[in-house]
Parts: sequence; C-alpha cells; structure tokens
Amino acid sequence: MISRFPTRQTPRRRTLSVRWVLCFLALPLAAGQWPGFRGPGYQGLSEDAHPPLEWSATNHVAWKAALPGEAWSSPIVWGDRVFVTTATDNGAGCHILSLDRRSGRLLWDREVFQQLTRRKEARNTYATPTPATDGERVYACFGDGSFVAVDFSGATLWTNRAHPFYGQHGLGTSPILYRDLLIMARDGSSDGEDKKVGWQTPWDRSYVVALDARTGQDRWRTGRGRSRISHGAPTIWEHDGMAEVVSEAGDVVQGFDIRTGARLWSDEVAGEGKVPSTVIGDGLVFTSGGWGGRETIKAFRLGGTGDQGESRLVWQQKKGMPKVPSVLHLRPHLFSIADGGVASCLKADTGELVWQERVGGNFSASPVSADGRIYFVSDEGETVVVAAGPEFKVLARNPLGERVQASPALADTQFFLRTERNLYCFGGH
Repeated sequence: MISRFPTRQTPRRRTLSVRWVLCFLALPLAAGQWPGFRGPGYQGLSEDAHPPLEWSATNHVAWKAALPGEAWSSPIVWGDRVFVTTATDNGAGCHILSLDRRSGRLLWDREVFQQLTRRKEARNTYATPTPATDGERVYACFGDGSFVAVDFSGATLWTNRAHPFYGQHGLGTSPILYRDLLIMARDGSSDGEDKKVGWQTPWDRSYVVALDARTGQDRWRTGRGRSRISHGAPTIWEHDGMAEVVSEAGDVVQGFDIRTGARLWSDEVAGEGKVPSTVIGDGLVFTSGGWGGRETIKAFRLGGTGDQGESRLVWQQKKGMPKVPSVLHLRPHLFSIADGGVASCLKADTGELVWQERVGGNFSASPVSADGRIYFVSDEGETVVVAAGPEFKVLARNPLGERVQASPALADTQFFLRTERNLYCFGGH
C-alpha cells in the first residue's frame, strides 16, 4: 500500500517544506560533515576532506575512545559531534552515543529501547545500520527493524516500531535522509517453517519505506515485487527537477518516486544476499554482490518504465566483483575491492578492466575516497591507501591490529575508524 501526499498543502505543511528545502540546500555548503552511511551523497566520496595519509595505533592518533557493546555501524559526523550506535546486553539494549569531535570525550550514551534479538550471521550485529543526521536530530535503526530519532542532547523525539524485521542474515542496510524523508530498504526473508523463502527463493514481501523525519510516521511503503535478501543502502538520483530513490535488492535494482513511493522501473540482476550499496554516476547505476554463481558487476542506464529485464544493461564484468564492500565511482573510473583483497579499476562507461592488483587481507568495509586517494580498510584493521587513478599505486599501508568491518568516515582533516572495541580519530580538526 502506497500512502500518497495530499494534493494541496496546508499552511503548516508549506512552512515545513520551505524550512526543509532550505536545510537541504545548505548541506553542500557545510564543509566537514559526514552525515550518514558513505557520506553526504551516500557514495563514499568527500569533495572537501583532506584526511591524513599515514597512521598507526600509536602515531597520528588524535584520540581513541572505548565503545561498549557490539556493533558494525559506521560513525557519522556533524559539527563538533560524532555519533555511533551500539547494542549491549547480548544485543537487546539499543544505544546511541554522542562524542566530542575534538577530544573523543563521551558526551552522552542513551539506551533508546530494548529489542528482540533474532537470527543473524556471525559477521553481522544487532546494531549494524549506520545512523543519519540532519544537524538537528540523529535517526537510527536497530536489528529488529525499529526506528528512533533523538535530538543532539540525546532526548528521544519519536520511535517507529511498525516495521519489524526478520532475515536469515540479520539487518545490514542503513537508512538515508532526503529533505524531510527517512528512507530505508527492507529486504528480509520468511521466519516461517521454510526459511529459504525470501532468502534463496524469491518472494513478494520486500519493500522500501519512507518515514516523515519530523514525526516518524509512515509517508509511503512500496513493495518490490519478487526479490530476495539484500543489505545495501539506497541512494538518490536527481534529474530533470525530480528525485528518485534508487535501490538494489536480490534479483532487482529499482527506481521509486520520491514523493509517492510509486515504483517507476525495475531492472533484473542476479543473486540473493546482496550487500554492496547502490552506486550511481553519469546516468548509470552500478550493481554488484550476491551469491549463487551468476553475479557480476553490472551497469544499467538509469530510468525507464516498468519491468525492463536487462534491456537497459550497458555492460557487465565478472572480474573483481565484491560480495560485501560497495564500489566507488570516481569519473571516469569505477573502483572495487573484492572480499579476498583484490582491488580493481574499471572504465565506468564500458566496464573495461584498467588494472587489478592484490592488496592483501580480507574486506567487509566499503572504501571511501578524498583528496585523490582511495582508502581500503581490511577486516584485520589495515588501511591500504591507493591513488585514485588509472595507474595502480599504493601510497601507504596503515596497520592498526584491531578487527574492523565498519566503513570509515571522513571530515575535514580527520579519518574516523570504528574497530571491534574502539573508535579512532586520526588527523587534526
């Protein structure tokens, strides 16, 4: 069921809309923010950050803060604050933490609610979704599918527990913000007798949901049709004065009307258990990940109408496909790191392989880029920094000696990295 906006706005709605449009337009001007998973545009890129090149557990550490509980959500940054989520009490206790960006001092730790812990993969946690912020509020989601919003003092503003989640792998995707909407994909599986339904067998219960960021109430919810488990975060495609939610699940990548949630188009991809998040650039959407034997990195032309199969497929590349880390689009190239440590550079418009090199280690975190560099963070805690160009060049290797699966955050001259037990800040403010 799709809940549609009213055709006429009340004066209060117009006031809120103007306020949120002004807030959204101000975001690109606010340097040094990392407000959600994979940064300001959800693509892993920062145009204004200048993070350090080299560090270790003892060198160039601005601060280190111990974190309670267990989580693989990424840190987010706004102004003088850093926010992270975690789960305590064997996953039942759902917490949002605020730290001082300059010192790493804990400002507050709020348990927002208790959740029911259900099945998950060992590599997953009960607090894997990365929170998001608009500079006034922090929006978070936890493993049972419950949403919450708190203000910068930690006070709870609203909760929405109307979308309980079950999936054989647990919940791995993250919500994103766009103007006054909090948007999240829900690609789980059946908790019935046949656990393969929705996991290995396509079903029709997956959906994308948008909440009103001010109230937490549902604005729209749209089913995908037939698909399977996925964990990637959606992104936003702005074109011709419009905006679409672009989201990939097992078997499909789709576009949704930002205003109504109507599903506009659907392209066919292969593989359940998709983990990499949706990446777009130059009119293309890049898909990767999944299990089942037929997966490749694919590029589809954005847009169209209805169920399109592979009619808008531009290219596919079987070499170097990541199953967990997301890819990076840095015009004119597409960069990836496979789970087993093979880095690749492709021509984004054709899929032609430019270079492919083994950097070592195992990888879960999605890479990030700034200042002409790409930062690949391994599960073993080593950050391999390579040049973002057509020639493979390792610029630095930064071992930390701690387990890492969370994707890093960049802001100004700082690099934030969450390990199994700590949050590190490298570089200056």
